[in-house]
Amino acid sequence: MNYSWRIDTDQASAGPRSFGKFKLETDPVARLIGNTPLIEIRRIFHSEHIQILAKLESFNPGGSIKDRPAANMIRAGEESGELTAEKTILDSTSGNTGIAYAMIAASKGYRVRLALPANASMERKRILQGYGVDLELTDPLEGSDGAYVRVQEIYEKHPEKYFYPNQYANEANWKAHYQTTGPEIYRQTNGAVTHFVTGLGTTGTMMGTSRYLKEQNPAIQCISFVPDSPFHGLEGLKHLPSTIVPDIYDERVPDEGLEISTEEAHRMVVRLAREEGLFVGISAGAAMVAALQVARNIDSGRIVAVFCDGGDKYLSEEFWSLY
Repeated sequence: MNYSWRIDTDQASAGPRSFGKFKLETDPVARLIGNTPLIEIRRIFHSEHIQILAKLESFNPGGSIKDRPAANMIRAGEESGELTAEKTILDSTSGNTGIAYAMIAASKGYRVRLALPANASMERKRILQGYGVDLELTDPLEGSDGAYVRVQEIYEKHPEKYFYPNQYANEANWKAHYQTTGPEIYRQTNGAVTHFVTGLGTTGTMMGTSRYLKEQNPAIQCISFVPDSPFHGLEGLKHLPSTIVPDIYDERVPDEGLEISTEEAHRMVVRLAREEGLFVGISAGAAMVAALQVARNIDSGRIVAVFCDGGDKYLSEEFWSLY
């Protein structure tokens, strides 16, 4: 069996799309978000009765899955009146959500101020600088929690100056995936998805996509994964047992949780590039490792794993020459 799903060109060209009630037709950049390809992994894994399919979120205009919630949170802020032309968008980020904010804000005329852990990849920092973001680097040992705490300090001093979406607590985060990522996966697999795999950072992808898929078919298994250590190199992911748990996270949503090591993810990123022709990021490598773990424990099924971004944001990482 040979399956490959690509962008639905009829739908992609059919005109303005929306995130639920949040219309994107007035923003030529944001309207390009979504409808990303779903393709089969063929060489790293092959089975007569099990498929692993990768949702390639690097095809979003900002290069990652974070375009979806960023667009929805900005639109929700505009709809509520909390975001006005006079206010600066303020949030903490590990990189991708910040890039998405910056891209959409530039197209709409907003300013952006972000707190980012200093150990984020050099490429992410340069992209944010390229967009003209007011960027504050925080203690790398404190990870995303340190950036989160710093942004709260800034906001508490001058709330009148900022629109603070707070991606860790914003319902529009997970609803973006409920309204777009979940329906896309279900449509692209013709409803035949049996397992859904994604990592936990803000947890929005797991919360929104899983809720949608479960509504369509309660038998679909939704599997999350986290780094296996508090000190890790899986940018964008959180070791939930040792960090601040996002307010939008509901532990009842995932059916199972896995732990993935940084080294396994790094090796898999290189393998995906050299064996599948997929140049993806570190969390995507971790997603592939997790999907293989799921595949080893089932007799048949169709596993969809989210590949959150591309490898271009990690070119300065040393692991490319190690494996």
